[in-house]
Amino acid sequence: MATEPLRILGRANSFNVRKLLWLCDELGLPFEREDWGRGFRPANSGEFLRINPQGQIPVVVDGDLVLRESQAILRYLCLKHGAEALYPSPPELRVRVEQWMDWVAYDLTPAMRGAFLGGQMDEPPWNNEWFVAQGRSDFTQCMRLLENELADGRPHICGEGFTLADIPLGLVVNRWFAVTGFDKPALPHVAAYFERLSERPAFLRHGRNGLP
Repeated sequence: MATEPLRILGRANSFNVRKLLWLCDELGLPFEREDWGRGFRPANSGEFLRINPQGQIPVVVDGDLVLRESQAILRYLCLKHGAEALYPSPPELRVRVEQWMDWVAYDLTPAMRGAFLGGQMDEPPWNNEWFVAQGRSDFTQCMRLLENELADGRPHICGEGFTLADIPLGLVVNRWFAVTGFDKPALPHVAAYFERLSERPAFLRHGRNGLP
């Protein structure tokens, strides 16, 4: 019996959907994507809420399994398809991947809401003056931290090899160079990391593709 392709529900210009598209491209996974979210079918419609009561994209449907939360989906796909190099099994290696993924989720996501959604896109409720200023400050602080981490010359965030952690982080770096409206420091190590990621065709298709 033929296996149904993975279904990805979410617009292709979404930051979190692009993480999944990048990973699927890296792994050569076939998928079908459906446009949901801002500008397309609304994610707060009854049809979508029956799939994801949170009303957020992306959602992945893999047979009978329905998953939400982009970071969890990334982990699931690596585990299911045996992507050991991207998501290594030894605890001392996996935890390094996990810590950077969690950093993006918990520290950088609120900062980008202020700096990008509020400050650049002027989207309510993120366009509160205080929230924008705090987001820009926090985004800059996080990127300075990344600059210091990469100063040891490592090619990727967890060392020599490209891992799952580089996917959300690569999209963050892409957004850093795209965001405007405030003074940003020169970060040569982050810039070099950005160029190394840009050697990957999947990143150029889904990350550094003209979208912030």
